[in-house]
Amino acid sequence: MTKPLFHRIYKFKNLTPRQIAYTCAGISSGLLLLFIIILNVSGLTSLPFLYQLLLAILNFCTIYLLCIFFIDKFIYRRIKLIYKIIHDKKVSLSKDIETNPPFMTDMIDDVEIRVTGWVENQQATIERLRTMEAYRRDFLGDVSHELKTPVFNIQGYIYTLLEGAIDDAQLRDKYLNRAAKNADRLQKITEDLESISKLELGSLALDIKKTDIRQLVDSVFEEYELKAAKQNIRLMYKEGASSGFQVMADKHYIRTVMSNLISNSIKYGNPGGVTKVAFYDMDDFVLIEVADNGIGIEKHDLMHIFDRFYRVDKSRSRDVGGSGLGLSIVKHIIEAHNQTINVRSTLGKGSTFSFTLDKYKK
Repeated sequence: MTKPLFHRIYKFKNLTPRQIAYTCAGISSGLLLLFIIILNVSGLTSLPFLYQLLLAILNFCTIYLLCIFFIDKFIYRRIKLIYKIIHDKKVSLSKDIETNPPFMTDMIDDVEIRVTGWVENQQATIERLRTMEAYRRDFLGDVSHELKTPVFNIQGYIYTLLEGAIDDAQLRDKYLNRAAKNADRLQKITEDLESISKLELGSLALDIKKTDIRQLVDSVFEEYELKAAKQNIRLMYKEGASSGFQVMADKHYIRTVMSNLISNSIKYGNPGGVTKVAFYDMDDFVLIEVADNGIGIEKHDLMHIFDRFYRVDKSRSRDVGGSGLGLSIVKHIIEAHNQTINVRSTLGKGSTFSFTLDKYKK
């Protein structure tokens, strides 16, 4: 019996405006009838029953209209103002205020739903802004950290030469070469940052046209042949990839993608290892895979692998060079082609990066 009682009390506390008016009018009319009955019993009045009934009906209608009037004037109009403010602020609402009837039967419940939705929307916006602010702080910290190392190195070499080491021909050439390498690294970072900025802003126009993906990879293999030989790593195709596919892509930027992926497979590969490229027919798409049997990536690093400046092995990454932006650029280029890139890896066994491109249709 306890639950139904509380349930009825709860429902009574959440009456609609019309139900409130009906309740007040009913209570008032009931009390009036009770008062008239007491008067009749005591002999203080002798009004006919019809007049008593008409008086009760008139009282009911009067109290009902008064309740509706005051609810509309002092409650509903203020709630409607809240609707208008929210609407004017362009917060997403399910209905326009002006299309609502003048007396909504579920007005209180409706405004609760709308204001709750508005609050949730604002909380989501605040959380998004906080996330963006944290990302901005991390990004600025990463940029300053990446730029600081080559700048300090260049300063160190130049100041050492100015302090007298320039007279030592062997030391002079050594320091100048190192300063030049660090200057190249600075240039690489700035170029990669510019590329990411253009890709994110959508201001980089892609030249999508028919491209032979096998020929493109061949040219990348030729570019990294000597680098791979120094690491004793073989560059090859998987079985079934002897004949390439024609895809619809921006040749220049997809070459950048393949260069980054193959370069990384060499950097983080084991001596005597292999980098394999494969192509798979996926009806409307071509799946391209770049696999190696190198050091691999731990699970907790996989979700961050495409983040700017994120390095799996920070000490080794800085030794082998690079801007730390390569995979982030790769992701943006693939997404600019309306495709996705994925990675799977096992620590100590290697990694496989895969992405799709639209197949060329005659």
